Amino acid sequence: MRYPVAATGRDAVAGLWFEEFVVGQRFAHEVRRTVTDMDNMLFSSLTYNPAALHIDHAYAATTEFGRPLMNSIFTLGLVIGLSVQDTTFGTTVANLGMTDTTFPKPVFAGDTIRAETIVKELRASKSRAGQGIVTFEHVGLNQRDEIVCRTTRAALMMAKPA
Repeated sequence: MRYPVAATGRDAVAGLWFEEFVVGQRFAHEVRRTVTDMDNMLFSSLTYNPAALHIDHAYAATTEFGRPLMNSIFTLGLVIGLSVQDTTFGTTVANLGMTDTTFPKPVFAGDTIRAETIVKELRASKSRAGQGIVTFEHVGLNQRDEIVCRTTRAALMMAKPA
């Protein structure tokens, strides 16, 4: 989102421009989110995922977890979403892909998820002037500081306007 800055007549953004990122830069994102059973039901429904492990409490009670697991794609989206305000809000052109995504620990309704991000790589776009690619590593942690999600994301970012 862009907000007009009266003194300059330009827009202000919460995210960073391509050249404001530095390899090795770390972000401990302030925003956290406690996930709910409704989040899981809604996300699974919206994405047509009828897996009983996510939406059927009676079935999930018979599994090793004893309760429904949060949909892992919801967890991935949440972890990336928690990073946006500090990193890419208003300055992203597009996500280019995610790789090396893992879910080392399960997430359950009632868990509070937070995210940390490390800038892994930077490169100016070869085909798009005024833009560059930032590779982020996002890590999601629960309230016990256990890693619940890790992913590497490439994002096409805008360079700072002249």
